Amino acid sequence: MAVEKTLASTSLTEVVDRILDKGIVVDAFVRVSLVGIELLSIEVRAVVASVETWLKYAEAIGLTVDPQAT
Repeated sequence: MAVEKTLASTSLTEVVDRILDKGIVVDAFVRVSLVGIELLSIEVRAVVASVETWLKYAEAIGLTVDPQAT
């Protein structure tokens, strides 16, 4: 029995397509302090997705406004 090993090569367009289809969230918090004194604080939240994907999930959690509701 032979085991066939393949290397999966992914092109940049496949990666971008996957990110836009599923979305990606980056949430980071960095704090730099010295002797208990905060010198630098950085908070980053980034969401990358297609408009269609964002609207689908935003509607599910109530972030969109229904124009019919007014």
